[in-house]
Parts: sequence; C-alpha cells; structure tokens
Amino acid sequence: MAEAQIILSHSRESGIVAIAAGEQYPWAHTALAESGFRRDDEGVYHLPSDGTGTTVAALVACAKRHRTSVHTSSRRFIGDAARDLAHQLPGRWHASVEIYSHPAWQGDLVPWIWDSGELGRALQSERIPYAATLTDMVRGTTLLLVERPGHQLDYLVGAFAPEGLEEGYGDPHAPGSIVLPPFAGRAAQAVADRYLPSYEQAVHARRTDAIAAVLGDIRSEHDTWQAMVDSGRYSDAAPLSAAALGTATEEFLDHAWRRFLTVVDHAPTLIDRCRPASSPWPNDSTTLSRLAEAVADAETLLDEVVHGSSVPPQERRARTWPTIETWLTDGETFLRQARVSAPHRRPALSVTAPARPLAGAPAARRSR
Repeated sequence: MAEAQIILSHSRESGIVAIAAGEQYPWAHTALAESGFRRDDEGVYHLPSDGTGTTVAALVACAKRHRTSVHTSSRRFIGDAARDLAHQLPGRWHASVEIYSHPAWQGDLVPWIWDSGELGRALQSERIPYAATLTDMVRGTTLLLVERPGHQLDYLVGAFAPEGLEEGYGDPHAPGSIVLPPFAGRAAQAVADRYLPSYEQAVHARRTDAIAAVLGDIRSEHDTWQAMVDSGRYSDAAPLSAAALGTATEEFLDHAWRRFLTVVDHAPTLIDRCRPASSPWPNDSTTLSRLAEAVADAETLLDEVVHGSSVPPQERRARTWPTIETWLTDGETFLRQARVSAPHRRPALSVTAPARPLAGAPAARRSR
C-alpha cells in the first residue's frame, strides 16, 4: 500500500465517500480537504451536498501534488453494508464505521477480537484500513464486520471479547468467525442462526471456566492458609507469630475477595440459566438458591464499597468470607449445573425482505 492513499466508494445516502489510509495518511487528509471533502465524526470524508464538490479527476490531480494515490473500491460503502445488516438482525443493533488509517492502528484490534477463525488471522496478516462494528444495544454484544481479504464479494464477521472476559486473546475456545454473502437478508440469517448461538455458547462456557478457575485458586490459597494456622509455621517451617498470622489472614481474605469478584460478575447470569429439575441432579435447587443468595449479598456489599458509605476493611472481611466459604463448599454443584445449561437460543430469523446487496466495506474498532 502506498504511503498515503485515498479509497473512494459509493454510499447510497452520501454519494462518493473517501477514506484516508497509509503511514502518511495526513497527506491524504490534506488533499481531501483542499478538494472540498468534509470529514464526519467517524472519520469518513463526504462531498458536500450543495453542488460545490470537486470531480474525481480534480481530486486525483490534487492528491498527486500531495504524494497520495487514489483508488476506487469495487464495493459499496461499508457503512451502508453494516446498517443494512443491523436493520435485518433481530433486536436493536447500532452500526458504526471505524477507520484504521495508519497500519499500526489495525494492530490495536488484535487483543480485543475473540475469534478462532479467519477474521482473527486476517487482522494479523492482511491490511484492513476500515471496518464496521455492530452493537446489540440490549445484550451489549459487539461484532466486527470486514470485507473478506482476497474476495470480491464476501464479508467476515466475528466478535469482540465480552465485557469482563477481555483477557481472551488466543483463547482456543473462542467462537470462529463466519463468511457472509453480500446480501443483507441472507447475511443476517447467517449471523442470527449460526454465529450468535455459537458466540453465546462460547461466552457461557468461558464464564463457567472463569468461575471454576477462581474457586480453584481460592481453595488452594485457603488450604495453604489453613496449613499455616494448624502448624503455626510458614511454608518454609519458620515459626509464625500471632501478629504475622493475623497479617497473613487479612492478606488471604483480601486476595480471596478480589478474586471472588469474578464470581460476582458472571454467576448471576449462569444461575438464571440453570434448570435443576430438568438436569440429572434435580435436588440441586436448594443449593443453587443458597449460592444465589450468597452472590446477592456480595453484590450488596460491592455496591456499598463502590457507591455507598465507607466499609471498614475488618467489616468487609467479616461479611465476605461467609459468602466465599459458601461457594467453596457448594461451587461444584453450581459448576455441574452450569455445564449442562445451554444458553437460550435465539429464534430462527425469517427473511421477509428481498435480498439486497450488502453495501459496505470493512469495520474497525476505533476511528482516527
């Protein structure tokens, strides 16, 4: 790709639109501004609608003076494609365009994309100067839509890691992105019927595994602490004074609480999905209720700590340990119920609108 480049495409609503790209993208910005293009909040340049806009030939001449090449995309504007897709998806979705003018900006996406398929690989190996995001305004899921590199018509769609699970880069259990056709109705059906169910199942499994890992860590640390209490010695056999034991106990409780916040974040959603009566362990209902009450107590305390009056450390420790102990005791019951409780599947999407080409180009995480 040239050091500075202008990519032109056609928008259904705006006519000719332009995106600047390349390591020297400011040169392209200058050429577009001098040629009468105006930049919107998403970083896309538009010709003004008052009839005073330049011609493509004049833009090419101006760009040449600023050492910028001009290219015309064979696809329609990706903002149109994203909005058409968002309109066809079930629920309420918001579409936006993001620009990665400098190649380094594209790399910012990589840690945030939760994908085990073609999209994740393309972001690391192909130049993608622009993209679109689609956000479910109710559930908070955010998808990334890009033009499929090396193909004239197809698109790729994947997702960003869900809130609270952002450390999922490289997660082998991440859902795989899928290829979308250039027709909004069929593309939306593929997203609703294939991609979103697999994404939600992956989120469910990831949340379950995160809670299992946290409980395992707390249990291991508790065993170490308990061994110190029973022996009156450190792990290296050095004598443990009463003051040192008190400090060690406070550190253990504080660390356990910080780790337990993962349970507070993710357990309520998973418990809501559990259906003990239809599981192999119908008698788990009472235990799940007890675990749910314990999490509710922790949520109340967390709200007090964050938004309410100051809670002294000693009081916080006294209130949090019974909750954590309940989960250490009965956490395996929760985990077995969570693992057999599949997420609610969305109803299949019926395509009632005529097939319409996806008018768009790639999507991006942030604009410059």
